[in-house]
Amino acid sequence: QVQLVESGGGLVQAGGSLTLSCAASGRTFSRQPMGWFRQAPGKEREFVATINWSGGSTYYADSVKGRFTISRDNAKKTVYLRMNSLKPEDTAVYYCTTKRSEQWLTYSSASYSGAYDYWGQGTQVTVSS
Repeated sequence: QVQLVESGGGLVQAGGSLTLSCAASGRTFSRQPMGWFRQAPGKEREFVATINWSGGSTYYADSVKGRFTISRDNAKKTVYLRMNSLKPEDTAVYYCTTKRSEQWLTYSSASYSGAYDYWGQGTQVTVSS
């Protein structure tokens, strides 16, 4: 079993920045890909970014590419999401996720929420205009 706890959400003005953190505990962490999804009110959960075990490979949703950066520190069992140039449409609950398998998936598979086994409780990000 893996436990994931997100932190770092909050209220920020458009154009501002936030860094989310996700601390993992329980089963092994370092070999599994990690990811971030988000869910806005009335909308489905959508893919944001994912990173492989070494940090050398990443995928981003087109909507955040160039503005968000995912990274991880395996020694600290923590994954981060640095969010710059935030927009009101980035407002959502952000969820950290991982899966049992160590396999690095294609973008199509990695962007599907059903590919993941463990989820955090989420952290709210609100961007005001």
